[in-house]
Amino acid sequence: MEPPTLPLHTQLLQMASGYWLSQCIYVAAKLAIADHLKAGEQPCRALAHLTETDETALYRILRALASVGIFQETAPQTFALTPLADFLRSDHPRSMRGSVVMLGEPEHYEAWSNILHSVKTGEPAFDHRYGQGVFEYFGNHPEAAAIFEEAMNSFSRNEEPEILAHYDFSAFSTIVDVGGGYGELLGSILAKYPQLQGILFDEDYVVDNAAPTLNRHGVGDRCQRIGGSFFRTIPAGGDAYLLKHIIHDWGDDQAIAILQNCRAVLPDDGKILICEAVVPEGNQPSGAKMLDINMLVMCPGGKERTAAEFETLLAAADLKLTRIVRTAEEICVIEACKA
Repeated sequence: MEPPTLPLHTQLLQMASGYWLSQCIYVAAKLAIADHLKAGEQPCRALAHLTETDETALYRILRALASVGIFQETAPQTFALTPLADFLRSDHPRSMRGSVVMLGEPEHYEAWSNILHSVKTGEPAFDHRYGQGVFEYFGNHPEAAAIFEEAMNSFSRNEEPEILAHYDFSAFSTIVDVGGGYGELLGSILAKYPQLQGILFDEDYVVDNAAPTLNRHGVGDRCQRIGGSFFRTIPAGGDAYLLKHIIHDWGDDQAIAILQNCRAVLPDDGKILICEAVVPEGNQPSGAKMLDINMLVMCPGGKERTAAEFETLLAAADLKLTRIVRTAEEICVIEACKA
């Protein structure tokens, strides 16, 4: 029997108060509640002791989360994991804990509270709130940068299997991951294709901390780490240039500049591989349409793009869209070559 449909005004109110739920999930992720429950159910008193929180307040959070299927109250004030809560475990192979923490941290949450500024001006609410751009901020705040990079790793752990399942990298010899963070995706590709070499390219403060990720994949000896800015120069030597969640951070002018710098070092038979969501036309539901608003709030000119917009963007950089490889996740591989 299907549950009764809520009145429309109640549905609207639930949507409007969605941040209540998201902040409760953030608290559970920040406190590593799922990690404390992976060995089995625990009374709230024990969880409060482990997390140095108020027992009554923590119980109210967990009770609310259990009401939507995140955790389960198995006995009075005793909680256990559920399939949804499993993804908050740090050791889950597709853990979303890093992403949930990032979304609830002040840098993200307070920027979103200034969204009206973005809508009125077209400028990032983050810059308005913090007085500098998001990437400049991360360069000056190592702790926030580490949370951001772990969130990117969290997204990668879910997107990587789909990218690897749907795109064949065997034709290449050296992949340059432009803005590749700690190398989660590049490490996975090199691990699957032992004949490949890799170059991880990102800001110095990022690549300086990438060795543990590359070594975890067992590819540290096949991957150079080079620091720099993709707005200046990009390392030569690759026959594939990978940009995952890079182009969507920037407006068209900056995105074209990045792509032109890639083209400048691209061999005639090389490929540029943009891994991004592709926004569907019309009213079709899509996570890309909400992610697009996040780009509006957080990044200077950042946005998600339709297939037609990608084709236009690539043409402006003297590149040609060859195909879009879709996956079971929102992520696509947008393949391009020299025009």
